[in-house]
Amino acid sequence: MNETPSRSFGRTVVAALVFLVAAWLLLGVVIHLISFLFSTLILVVAVVAVVWALRVLL
Repeated sequence: MNETPSRSFGRTVVAALVFLVAAWLLLGVVIHLISFLFSTLILVVAVVAVVWALRVLL
């Protein structure tokens, strides 16, 4: 247990940068996942609308 209670400033800055980069990447993945799910939902709604319209017209 040779750890000192005080942290070095450089180590704190590096940890903060690693945290920010990881958070940025995770946010990007989450945004792309939500975009994919929304696009899939829009596609399903469009297919259902076309099927419904064809049933009404024909």
